[in-house]
Amino acid sequence: MPSWLSSVRARAYPLTLGIALLLLLGAGAGRTELAPYDARDRMHPVYARQGLVVAQEALASQVGLAILQQGGNATDAAVAVGFTLAVTLPQAGNLGGGGFLLVHDAANQRSEAIDFRETAPAAVGRDFYLNAQGEVDETRLRFHSQAAGVPGTVAGLALAHARHGRLPWRRLVEPALGLAKQGFPVSLEWAQSLQDVRERLASWPASRKIFFKPDGSAYSPGETFVQPDLAASLEQIAEQGAKAFYEGEIAHKLVADLQAQQGTITLDDLKNYRAVVRAPVRGTYRGYEIVAMPPPSSGGVHLIQILNLLETWPLGELGHNSAATIHRLAEAMKLAYADRSESLGDPDFVPAPVAGLVSKTYARDLAARIDPNRARPATDLQPGQPQRFESEQTTHYSVVDRDGNAVAVTYTLNFPYGSGLVAAGTGILLNNEMDDFAAKPGVPNAYGLLGGAANAVAPGKRPLSSMTPALVFKDGQLILVTGSPGGSRIITTVLQIVSNVIDFRLNLAEATVAPRVHHQWLPDELRVEEGLSPDTLRLLESLGHRVMVREAMGDAQSILRAPDGWYGFSDTRRPGGLAVGY
Repeated sequence: MPSWLSSVRARAYPLTLGIALLLLLGAGAGRTELAPYDARDRMHPVYARQGLVVAQEALASQVGLAILQQGGNATDAAVAVGFTLAVTLPQAGNLGGGGFLLVHDAANQRSEAIDFRETAPAAVGRDFYLNAQGEVDETRLRFHSQAAGVPGTVAGLALAHARHGRLPWRRLVEPALGLAKQGFPVSLEWAQSLQDVRERLASWPASRKIFFKPDGSAYSPGETFVQPDLAASLEQIAEQGAKAFYEGEIAHKLVADLQAQQGTITLDDLKNYRAVVRAPVRGTYRGYEIVAMPPPSSGGVHLIQILNLLETWPLGELGHNSAATIHRLAEAMKLAYADRSESLGDPDFVPAPVAGLVSKTYARDLAARIDPNRARPATDLQPGQPQRFESEQTTHYSVVDRDGNAVAVTYTLNFPYGSGLVAAGTGILLNNEMDDFAAKPGVPNAYGLLGGAANAVAPGKRPLSSMTPALVFKDGQLILVTGSPGGSRIITTVLQIVSNVIDFRLNLAEATVAPRVHHQWLPDELRVEEGLSPDTLRLLESLGHRVMVREAMGDAQSILRAPDGWYGFSDTRRPGGLAVGY
């Protein structure tokens, strides 16, 4: 047995779900019958020999498992989960947004990346979001119909299915269709999220009609939530494929509603949208191979860059979450985020120095600048122009199947529920991803981060992203599938999952629930979660760090190989997620 396998310490946990979801096809197609689950199940790693699905929302996880049990592969399950999350997790799951998908084909030992990031409409140029005074119009950029980029999710899922899927397309859409048509119970978390964005959703008539009752009251936990317009859209997608969204009735309804509200997306924008297959970015870390998303994601590049820096030090000897380890993590993070400020954008528009950024030689040069006994002030680093980040309402899910195929998907609407705008008659929430561009150099976005020329707005261009779906291999064998939401903390969340597994030999639950830290260069603060010892915090402050204890970071959904199968774990930082397998 390889030593790296024998070092994985995870105890088996018997599944209590049984068959999580029955898909009743043929007559009555689209109906679903859901098995109950005990929320305590998610507190333990879930063991499976044949296949695993880990997602932020339990019904979507159960849908993915049912697809695997019907003979579908990892891509089939990922497509079904993606559509289901658009119904059951509308604050992040989506048809009107975009994202990234990494797929590994075990038989051919090949991995590829599918980029379905949104694009800027043709009518939108570099200075489009500036007002008469030359300042950024934040309302148009974030909360207006003009905030939406051309959605990529449906095209991305369709491309993944066409290249790697096994089951018929309609069967993968039908679970989501059934849940939209028949409804599902409102969770406590979702009821609260609707209250949090009530003003923004209620400002759009179609959104108000869908997400609130006729008298304007909110849904309560346990009540059934039905989405007939979204069900109708899913029926068309199930029947006609992606063409229904980009050229059919959905496209016409979407554009008509947007244009009535001064939106910028046209029928030509939708018709011309294409998801893109890209070569993943690759690196190594202590003998493991890292495969991650390339630009327009900055996540893969800077994940590998930071790991290259960390390889300089024996973190395992320094100790997990010790002051010495965290100091080095923070200093490496600062350097990578400073580089991110001016280096990356859409590779179809801006040359990206990917090879240089992931170079071991470059990492050694950067590491030599790090003082192990003193934090370097951000002002001493070469100032740049940090790019945009997603909100925390991105979502990630991971899938493996019985043949060892794997898919990691991270997708988003940007803000929770995007701009809040549902295109009338479609049930589809639209993104506000135009805020991920640099609307004006030197002006911070909604998250206090600046933007530069590499990420300037241009027709057809994709905004830079932090989403970081990632795969880790050892001796050619897949061992870890992971990713997370978390805005600017996505990269560092995935980084710490990888390091916790490789450097500290933590099992998947330990690696996931361990307190996280984050530094993004600007603002110059070391953000930490609760759970670190007061002595560690005092030591970090004595090294010169401005330590800030903040709310939880990220929501990783991961799968780890063990000697006898797979273990899945859904981050407990947010309620509602679930790992299921068989």
